[in-house]
Amino acid sequence: MISHVFIGVGAFEPAFAFYQSLMAELDLQLKFADPAAGWAAWMKPGQARPLFLIGRPFDGQPHATGNGQMTALLAPSRAAVDRAYAAALANGGRSEGPPGLRPQYHDKYYGAYVRDVDGNKLCVCCHD
Repeated sequence: MISHVFIGVGAFEPAFAFYQSLMAELDLQLKFADPAAGWAAWMKPGQARPLFLIGRPFDGQPHATGNGQMTALLAPSRAAVDRAYAAALANGGRSEGPPGLRPQYHDKYYGAYVRDVDGNKLCVCCHD
């Protein structure tokens, strides 16, 4: 259903450090990084799509976060949610809700919520 998700960032290097640490905890591999162009992408090993990309906005305007926008990343386990949350906070992210069960979504939903270094809202969740 989804080909790729692109998240706008301001400064590439701090954003790349943040996402590289987060993606490592989710077992996602770097497909490419082009610091000169200011963008990078990750993928599930062995699968060409979907891609998760970060980059400076193509129109050259400053990055801006959207109210009500959030990207949720699927974690392979609850432990991976915990590790991803810790990695996010250790690399400049801020908490929007620590890891835990969210029974209001469903009885097995385990998630954590963070803002990246540019203020984009992310969820890392496991449904098992």
